[in-house]
Amino acid sequence: MLSSCQKKEEIKTTEQLSEDTLSQIRQLGFGTSDARKVDGGVVVEGDILLTNEMLSSKPDHSLVRVGQDEQYRTTNLVGGLPRVLTVSVSSQFPSGYVQAADEAIRRYNALGLRITMRRITSGTADLPITYSANLGPGVLGQSGGFPSNGNPAPGFKLAPSVIGSRSINNVATIMAHEMGHCIGFRHTDYFNRAYSCGGAYSNEGASSVGAILIPGTPSGADPNSWMLACIGSTGDRPFTANDQTALNYVY
Repeated sequence: MLSSCQKKEEIKTTEQLSEDTLSQIRQLGFGTSDARKVDGGVVVEGDILLTNEMLSSKPDHSLVRVGQDEQYRTTNLVGGLPRVLTVSVSSQFPSGYVQAADEAIRRYNALGLRITMRRITSGTADLPITYSANLGPGVLGQSGGFPSNGNPAPGFKLAPSVIGSRSINNVATIMAHEMGHCIGFRHTDYFNRAYSCGGAYSNEGASSVGAILIPGTPSGADPNSWMLACIGSTGDRPFTANDQTALNYVY
């Protein structure tokens, strides 16, 4: 099993984070067990970049309900709706990645949301998909974080050397997952990554700001959600009915 961002086994940080940084991560509502320092900030939950700007921000501690398996979003969402978000694919990727991006975009646009996506081949995209030779052992991809100031996170990175040879739909699922982070969604199984990744119990952390229940999504497990933390090398997760409820409620 591989996640959208890393192998099944938890990857522990190799660089000691300061207590101030750990406190900032907790205040934003995330766990610190697998937090690791990278350029520009800290990665948590395997594939979410908390930028230095986000770490220094003051979260809005509004009351929310936190359960077990429901769909969750953050307090940070994309504003200025309706809105078209442009997507670009680095020329460093194999050609199949363009097809995968188009499929991921099609899945979002088919829902008739107030956010639509469009791939561009020139200019600066809202969601650039950039190439990385190495994001760390077993790491498939890394989002640019969550929305900030009403804008989506600035795209995400993928590591083809780790992704390897996969179907278009599998790579499209990975891309749609990272796009989900970019527009404000957390992992469906943030409460216990072992649900989709296996291994030991691992709660990614939740607080009054970090994981907001989306009304209308189930209290039971959703084994095929596009925002589950892990996916196998042959899996395909188009949006489930619960995913569609979550996306339509938010956007």
